[in-house]
Amino acid sequence: MTAAEPGEPAPDSSETEAEADSETEPEAAEPARARPAWRRLPALLLAAAVLLTGAGVWFTLEARAAAANPAAANLALTDVGATADVTSAVTIAMNQIFSYSYDRTDVTEKAAAAVLRGAAKDSYDKLFAEVRQKAPEQKLVLTSRVSAIAVQELRNGHARLLVFLDQSAVRADNNATDSAAAQLSVTAEHTGGQWVVTTLEPR
Repeated sequence: MTAAEPGEPAPDSSETEAEADSETEPEAAEPARARPAWRRLPALLLAAAVLLTGAGVWFTLEARAAAANPAAANLALTDVGATADVTSAVTIAMNQIFSYSYDRTDVTEKAAAAVLRGAAKDSYDKLFAEVRQKAPEQKLVLTSRVSAIAVQELRNGHARLLVFLDQSAVRADNNATDSAAAQLSVTAEHTGGQWVVTTLEPR
């Protein structure tokens, strides 16, 4: 740096320092460019594949755990079609075997013979023997209808149900009427292509 000639203005020291700094200061580094989306795709797809694989393993383990759970074997909780099938069969059976007319008890007996087996048939036959004797004397007509039914358990061709019956009786000799409600525990078994009732227990 040389001294200023007489009569010349002294150079501005701040401008001189700024020029010096600009000459010596390195250029600022350019900001890093983001990777294009298409370059990130392989990594994203790999991450998605890992997540899907993990989800698949989780669902497989959950399915195996559900299959091992005793409740999962109860088709009443999972199989709507099978539940509806046994519900319909038992409803029709209850309506038929607990309805009779004093002058056509044989119709009811035939219906009972078709749908009852084992202990259910034995207990019903004893009960209906009394009906066969007294119904003609009293000219009694009994009508039963299932008002509610629930399948509590259904597995391996066996079903356990809770049945509610509404019953109305009419005596043709004096037109006296009566009504009652009944509740039964019913066990049914699928055999020979149909559901049959094996136990009947009043509750």
